[in-house]
Amino acid sequence: NYDTPSLAKPRDDLKPLQITQPEGVSFTVDGWKVNWQKWQFRLGYNPREGLVLNQLSYQDGDRLRPIIYRASINDMAVPYSDTSLNHYWKCAFDGGEYGLGRLANQLELGCDCLGAIRYFDIPTVDDNGVPFLMKNAVCMHEEDYGTLWKHYEFRSETYEMRRSRRLVISFFCTVGNYDYGFYWYLYQDGTIQQETKLTGIIQTGALVPGEKPKFGGMVTPEIYGPTHQHFFSARLHMMLDGENNSVVETNFTPREMDEQENPWGNVFNTETTVFKTELEAAREANGQTGRFWKIINPNSINAVGNPTGYKLVAEHNPVMLAHDKSYVAQRAGFAKKHLWVTPYDPAEMNASGFYPNQNKGEGLPYYIQKDRPIENTDIVVWHTFGHTHVCKPEDFPIMPVEYVGFTLKPNNFFMGNAAMDVPAEGNNHSVDTVTGTVKSGSSCCSS
Repeated sequence: NYDTPSLAKPRDDLKPLQITQPEGVSFTVDGWKVNWQKWQFRLGYNPREGLVLNQLSYQDGDRLRPIIYRASINDMAVPYSDTSLNHYWKCAFDGGEYGLGRLANQLELGCDCLGAIRYFDIPTVDDNGVPFLMKNAVCMHEEDYGTLWKHYEFRSETYEMRRSRRLVISFFCTVGNYDYGFYWYLYQDGTIQQETKLTGIIQTGALVPGEKPKFGGMVTPEIYGPTHQHFFSARLHMMLDGENNSVVETNFTPREMDEQENPWGNVFNTETTVFKTELEAAREANGQTGRFWKIINPNSINAVGNPTGYKLVAEHNPVMLAHDKSYVAQRAGFAKKHLWVTPYDPAEMNASGFYPNQNKGEGLPYYIQKDRPIENTDIVVWHTFGHTHVCKPEDFPIMPVEYVGFTLKPNNFFMGNAAMDVPAEGNNHSVDTVTGTVKSGSSCCSS
């Protein structure tokens, strides 16, 4: 009842919105190597993770500076919070059990991606080892993203603004009832963002007339959706200005009034900790202290005396709510923490272990029991993010997209705003809908 023939008459007041690049795209592709707006990386793909970004670097003056050696959404777990026989056992490991990459959609031009699109076909094999080509599995394109930076100085009547553009690299997969889109965004100021889109059909259960579900939300008078959680693990093999990196945690706490250092009571503490071993770095987000984590290179010091770094902005931070003794919590132990840091080990590539299917428990909680040193060495940062889903009528029959993800922002990495050299260009296709005036002539984005 969600396919086009089954739906009611569509809206008839939606005007066309066209995205064009009359002079072509700003990126170049050489095999699997991509260059765009000072960014350089190599695109990778595998059946378990799907899209992988390799050797992600930024051209800073005459230096090509490495940031991440390998980035991927490494694993998933979707545990259900319902005691019914149909649902209590469910905890899908969409990456480790099914394979996000092997279930990718063939993306359609003008539907999944808009504008001037570069598709990547992925060579792979089926379950019997027979090779085939996954057509249009990965999409890459540019998007306008609003304001990049702006200021109006009223004293001198100086006006400058720049529009932001980002490079989008994405793929979509269907794992049973759910559809997931995995999007990596690269920005002109050096920001890296990962966004995961959740849509598709929720799992459902039947109700007798008048019954209310104890562990779910009603979507129709006869159907409910069990409450569940979605956990994603991002694996970030960091390489900030070289192989030896560290991770720093920052917390902000109140400060007592003091005649010498806090006479007006407005000052608060900024407390930083450099993690030395794995067990120290198994951490949860904390909104009360504004906690954030920063990956730094202690051997690369900038002009103001700080180590170069990138800040991990953790945005969607549910925790595993299943009991520690449950099979769900034992098998998806990576979801108990938002941050894990391990020294690089080629045998430790998966947050839930290499073979999660029917496994009693492996992965990150077991890796870190060695409590290995992680300071000033070759490290992997694992970030868990996700969504706790209480179903509702608006999720039926097809769930509108829910957005989750995280951001990596340069922090002492550049000696200034890296996007100051973006040109001031106005859009000559913009139209005033009241007067009909079409933008023309020189840029209006600069005084």
